[in-house]
Amino acid sequence: MSPPSSIRLLHQLAHLYSVQTVYYDVYHHRRQASVEALLAALQSLGAPVVTLQDVPSAWREQQKARWQRPLEPVAIAWDGKLPIIQVRLPATAAEATLIGRLTLETGEQERCEWHGADLPTLETAEVEGTRYVVKWLPLSGGLPWGYHQLTLELPKRREEALIISAPIKTYIPPEKRGWGVFLPLYALHTQQSWGSGDLSELELLISWVAGMGAQVLATLPLLPTFLDETSDPSPYLPVSRLMWNEFYLDINKIPELQKCPSAQALLASSSFQEEIEFLRKSPLVDYRRQMALKRQVLEELCRCLFAEPSRLDALRHFAEDHPMVENYACFRATGEKQCISWRSWLQPLRDGVLNEGDYDEENRRYHLYVQWLAHGQIQMLSEEARKKGLRLYLDLPLGVHPDGYDVWRERSLFALDISVGAPPDAVFTRGQNWQFPPLHPEKIREQGYRYTIAYLRHHLKHGGILRIDHVMGLHRLFWIPNGLDASQGIYVRYHAEELYAILALESHRHQAILVGEDLGTVPPEVRPAMSRHGLHRMYVLQYEVATNQRRALRPVPPNSVASLNTHDMPPFAAFWEGRDIKELEGMGLLDKAGAQSKTRAYQAMKEGLVIFLHDRGWIKEPVVDTSAILKACLSFLSASQARMLLVNLEDLWLETQPQNVPSTTKEYPNWRRKARYSLEAFCQMPQVIDILRIIDHLCKQGTVDGRGKRDQ
Repeated sequence: MSPPSSIRLLHQLAHLYSVQTVYYDVYHHRRQASVEALLAALQSLGAPVVTLQDVPSAWREQQKARWQRPLEPVAIAWDGKLPIIQVRLPATAAEATLIGRLTLETGEQERCEWHGADLPTLETAEVEGTRYVVKWLPLSGGLPWGYHQLTLELPKRREEALIISAPIKTYIPPEKRGWGVFLPLYALHTQQSWGSGDLSELELLISWVAGMGAQVLATLPLLPTFLDETSDPSPYLPVSRLMWNEFYLDINKIPELQKCPSAQALLASSSFQEEIEFLRKSPLVDYRRQMALKRQVLEELCRCLFAEPSRLDALRHFAEDHPMVENYACFRATGEKQCISWRSWLQPLRDGVLNEGDYDEENRRYHLYVQWLAHGQIQMLSEEARKKGLRLYLDLPLGVHPDGYDVWRERSLFALDISVGAPPDAVFTRGQNWQFPPLHPEKIREQGYRYTIAYLRHHLKHGGILRIDHVMGLHRLFWIPNGLDASQGIYVRYHAEELYAILALESHRHQAILVGEDLGTVPPEVRPAMSRHGLHRMYVLQYEVATNQRRALRPVPPNSVASLNTHDMPPFAAFWEGRDIKELEGMGLLDKAGAQSKTRAYQAMKEGLVIFLHDRGWIKEPVVDTSAILKACLSFLSASQARMLLVNLEDLWLETQPQNVPSTTKEYPNWRRKARYSLEAFCQMPQVIDILRIIDHLCKQGTVDGRGKRDQ
């Protein structure tokens, strides 16, 4: 076969494996994947290819495998309406009687029988000398919401398919509009903090904002991260999406403390108190140092628990009810003994076989104990929020740490020689590599999305609102094969409708609102799909500002969560005063020409926004200071059609330092900067209280017309 034919066949093979060979970048330039990237991605997806010479046989094998699979592993029954179940059969078996069994989630079963001769034929094909037909299997009656199993008995084999019966839209609460505040928990601190916020201090913040009239409290992911020798505190690179972070435990709320003299003595020692005081005064969170300090106490409390059996039965019951937590504890303890990534462990350990000698028993007990405590304190926090009529707004990261528990436990579901990222755009001209592996789009289907459902339930059990990071990942992800530059990545498609069905079903079961992070360059099919399935969009003012003076801000969609910025953006004051441009230039992320160009664009944008707000009655004078423009922008968003307004508390005191600067590591202390003021202080600040009272009033009573004009 000639090379051009091989390349054409390579593209056809890629399409069979849901790989996009062409996409359009932010500049609408047509980008075509390289042969090297396609071959690497196909290998990760299971195709037997190394070079172009392997493509013809791999293409034939995939075609044959597709037709030899009688059932797709997943089908959807929207709103209980029965799906069209297609079965692929060799023509020689097309008229045989088919026996099936439909098992509902409740365990109820129904026997099904179909006569092949009576079934309609939807398609025929001849593959590798064998003729196949596609038949339609009709099911009778309706289906309740849930995860149901269809089993089909065939000669010499049994086939199964998961049927997801789900409402077409996610849960939408009866209340129409509301507002809330955002602050990372590590940044929150009080006069009693050890060096960062904990779950009890988050509860104090909940009480205060609920008293101000808020309905929502948002924070960054609360999942476990590596905080020891391999310290990596990014909340978006967790060890697991199925556990909680013991870093945020409140030691004083742990019952064992009252009966543990050794822990009490440790806490009371002068050296320990001096260390706490040092961490408390530091402007940055020192995760490793603080976790080491906290672990000393937690280990003492764990020893006391196992010595005093009063609560030991409760821990054992928890472990029995949560076997995955037990497995997680063994994994973490093994990692601490091995002191290397699980990818370098001996084969049995790598494959999930952990025995008692592979870890220190005391460390296993510790990790089981702290997860028990964390699950309990998160439960108490969410219950307290609900009592006050407030929803916790949790954040679901797109991926997990490659050295973490989830990838180790579910390694067959991940493409381990691939990283997820983003192609080059106007901001990141060389693309981005986020350094975590993607889920395999077919393996997760074949598993019945068990892992996906598990991490959703882990969050939705406590979060009244869940933000889905990088929501376009439901449709496609940018895969970067190891060894290639981020600019050489390619898109791989996922079964979006199946994922939306799971999201809709789980959101209704937990009565939780879902928000999709749809910022930046988003494929055209994503937002219509979000609307069709009831996911809320995000409206971020700093993204939406244009230089057009007559329409400086695009209209705020009704089903959206509005905010001035996100944790990945400069605070409003830095944005308005152009400080972020200077900082990016100082870190080498913008050259001089780029900084000058961006400064001119910012100036035009500012002029347009001032005129826009002045014309619509949100500011009285065309020349205003940062505080006035901040108040006007928040007022505009408060009175908009957005279902929810999220206020970054740091904006209210005109903070200029961001929490995270994307694409930096050593250049900026990402995820470490504490809030400038303590909880006790900012709760008393007039500029904070006054703006929140205005927001509360406008969210409940204010209205705007279609152009964002204030009622006079």
